[in-house]
Amino acid sequence: MRRSGRGQLVVMARWPAPGRCKRRLASSMGAVAAARIQARLTRHTLAVARSLASQLDLELVLAVDGLGPRAACRWAAELGADRFRLQGRGGLGLRMHRQFLRAAAEGAGRVVLIGSDLPRLEGSDLAAAFEALNRRPAVLGPADDGGYWLLGLHRPDPALLAGMAWGSAQVLEQTLAVMAQRGLEPALLPCRGDLDRGEDLGPWR
Repeated sequence: MRRSGRGQLVVMARWPAPGRCKRRLASSMGAVAAARIQARLTRHTLAVARSLASQLDLELVLAVDGLGPRAACRWAAELGADRFRLQGRGGLGLRMHRQFLRAAAEGAGRVVLIGSDLPRLEGSDLAAAFEALNRRPAVLGPADDGGYWLLGLHRPDPALLAGMAWGSAQVLEQTLAVMAQRGLEPALLPCRGDLDRGEDLGPWR
């Protein structure tokens, strides 16, 4: 039984099938190798998230893309998530907003959303995000490429995720501008790098 007000940590993850994930990485090393890396990154992300969720009594939700409900349920159980949701149709912004809406409908208080391609992710990063939401209405984790690797909110706001130039170096700047327009002063976490291209493998290795 879910407790109202319990925080949620939501991990957005795509099933690591060759040719269906990490396309930019696959262009430099092949689809099979890229899928293996994606699978390893997802396991790492869930291991870190699972440990932190246990410490802070959070609900760990795997938001799945690329699988049907039964297979997604099995995958979430294998990775140690408390449960799963399907990401659903639409662009990235819509799929992210959908997770915040569902969390709010379930009575979650603080909600933190991350991806599954963060080789340097640590539990302290996630703990800092939830702690920041005790003081601020939002929290962002800036990424090396001009985007962000984490978004945390108390309540869903479609304006923060609509019309963004996803995949570009302007996403963080655009998001901060919209937050300023809406009177939201976010906490900012340390900058982190995700793994999208062959040259991103160096630090991970």
